[in-house]
Amino acid sequence: MKKTLIVLMISGLAGFTVMAQDSAKSEAKQAGHDIQQAGKDTGHAAKHTAKSVKKGTKKAVHKSAKATKKGANKVEEKTR
Repeated sequence: MKKTLIVLMISGLAGFTVMAQDSAKSEAKQAGHDIQQAGKDTGHAAKHTAKSVKKGTKKAVHKSAKATKKGANKVEEKTR
């Protein structure tokens, strides 16, 4: 009876060790996937930011060009 109990305890510990290793591997794999997803999210955020900057820059350039043209027209009218 003692031998059977000892064998069961040893096999139980061995099984627990294997499960713990599988769990660690799956956690490492999941961490890798999380890192990949974070990288993709960062890339998408950078694209979104770049598009916003492009739009704002274009708007500012057009607005300043319009103001310059308006000022040039005022100067031209005064010199006539």
